[in-house]
Amino acid sequence: MGVYLEELQALDIWRRAIVDSVRRDAPDLSARQMALLLTVYLTESPHTVRGLAETLKISKPAVTRALDRLSEFGMVRRKPDETDRRSVLIQRTVKGSVFLREFSELIVAAARDTAS
Repeated sequence: MGVYLEELQALDIWRRAIVDSVRRDAPDLSARQMALLLTVYLTESPHTVRGLAETLKISKPAVTRALDRLSEFGMVRRKPDETDRRSVLIQRTVKGSVFLREFSELIVAAARDTAS
């Protein structure tokens, strides 16, 4: 089953989801933080700062700053790589999983509202 959206419909769905998100008592993530969080949760692990920087085509310091904030929110955690002590693995957390599940529900609800 395919979904076809006009550009303005897609933007309106995103707008509705974002507006609903900021009205909740949840962290207000930047676009970079959200992109990083989604990459960690939706792509195959393991994840490292270097790998995330390459995937997102942004600098390692930018990834580190975003990870610092996501770690403060408890959405990801850093763990030393047992096989390479110079590397740090970025891991998912329950709190991050719950945040993204709830955000995806906002997107689905916004899409349904737009369709009706």
